[in-house]
Amino acid sequence: MSEDRRLRVLRAIVQDYVQTSEPVGSKALLERHHLGVSAATVRNDMAALEEEGLIAAPHTSAGRIPTDAGYRLFVDRLSAVKPMSGAEQRAIGQFLQGAVDLDDVVDRTVRLLASLTRQVAVVQYPSLSRSSVRHVELVPIGPARLLVVLITTTGRVEQRLIEVAVDLLTPEGEKAMVTLRSEVNAAIGGRTLAEASFELAGVPDRIEPTLRELVRSIVTALQDSLVEEREERVVLAGTANLARVGPDFTMSLGPVLEALEEHVVLLKLLGTVAEQGDAVAVRIGHENPFAGLHTTSMVTSGYGAGSDLVAGLGVVGPTRMDYPTTMAAVRAVATYVSRILDE
Repeated sequence: MSEDRRLRVLRAIVQDYVQTSEPVGSKALLERHHLGVSAATVRNDMAALEEEGLIAAPHTSAGRIPTDAGYRLFVDRLSAVKPMSGAEQRAIGQFLQGAVDLDDVVDRTVRLLASLTRQVAVVQYPSLSRSSVRHVELVPIGPARLLVVLITTTGRVEQRLIEVAVDLLTPEGEKAMVTLRSEVNAAIGGRTLAEASFELAGVPDRIEPTLRELVRSIVTALQDSLVEEREERVVLAGTANLARVGPDFTMSLGPVLEALEEHVVLLKLLGTVAEQGDAVAVRIGHENPFAGLHTTSMVTSGYGAGSDLVAGLGVVGPTRMDYPTTMAAVRAVATYVSRILDE
């Protein structure tokens, strides 16, 4: 049996099983696909695929279904992730462009992924540890109140309101704001949050003595924003989609739902996306390190601003998944989210 023909038979079995959810027999393969060989040859090919552990018989019938190893070979041999249509790409861009802040971006992204793939969508909030400072703004709210705004490259916005002893609305106060705004941004703009916290300590020494008390108040507010610890979190949507494919799971949905509820599990899985780059990664069945997800596949990609990947997104569904379409959707959405964060 030639390897190319074996792969064609395996590909046909995967495609038919994903579409019909029914075990695939040699007769169905010959009817639906132009394999150019006899029924006996197809049966021999299927027997060889079964011996290699790429397909299996779920019960005593002529039909076969792909195994985790079969899906893996199918995914690995995809020549390329098929692109989404122009209309689909425009729809994604328009839907995400309407977001007003980071929370809205994450919410829209997770709902969009669930809708496009009909799977459970998972989006990780950008990690503060991988964020950098984009800009610091100082906004006088009154003669003695100042709003300190920190904006990161991941779209996070932190605000602190401080009381000051300088009249910010006088010409001298306005001039001081211009100077301080320039000094602070020069010191920490483009730096990681850890680096920025260190660099801020030296800013007061570069400012004239009359403004140092004001600068120290601003620095303290910024350092509070930089070091404040937040629990990393993920957002899910489309969990109800699991009910649609309930029969695909060999056991009850309980273990899957329990694993999805354990956000620390999802964070660990998504935490590796920075290492994989912006490529689409696929974990199939027992490749997932958590037992509750052994009956699922997870398709993920990283996203971020520019070349810096700051978090991951993806979908979780049964191993009987339309991998080419799902991979295309995950890649397209990750690309558009990255563009939004980079604006």
